[in-house]
Amino acid sequence: MDIYKAIEVRRSVRNYKPEPIPDGILKRILEAVRLAPSAHNAQAYKFVLVKNPEKKKELAQAASQEFIARSPIVIAAVSLDPEHMMSNEVPAYSVDVTIAIDHLTLVAASEGLGTCWIGAFDQKKAKKILQVPDEDKVVALLPLGFPADEPRPKARKKLEDIVCSEKFSD
Repeated sequence: MDIYKAIEVRRSVRNYKPEPIPDGILKRILEAVRLAPSAHNAQAYKFVLVKNPEKKKELAQAASQEFIARSPIVIAAVSLDPEHMMSNEVPAYSVDVTIAIDHLTLVAASEGLGTCWIGAFDQKKAKKILQVPDEDKVVALLPLGFPADEPRPKARKKLEDIVCSEKFSD
């Protein structure tokens, strides 16, 4: 599947088949994370794979979203340097980890898998479950698996509503 098609078909999936993800597919998805660009090529992040049913259940509870526990794998994206600010006053991790996650979701979609970007969760609980050091930050949880149903397409704004030329305009 070409990249544009992967972008077009990617959806937030909340219902997964119980079948495991083949190792070759998982490796391609994780290679996309490894190849993602980052500030100074520092790759100041780790991605934690969670397959243990009890841990997945605990993460689902930390996010108050039970469907997370029913995915074959949950991937936690963790920033190793959440205090680093870029010169534009934006935290570097918010860009770097997001790029890596986007690579992950698009390769997953191209492989016929679904994901759901989970940003609403209890940081302290997630860190405890995953044994993440205090100085690091769990940025997102991503359940991953084969979709059990076909998610509906989401409405999107018109291009002219989100793109302007030469200057910011309403």
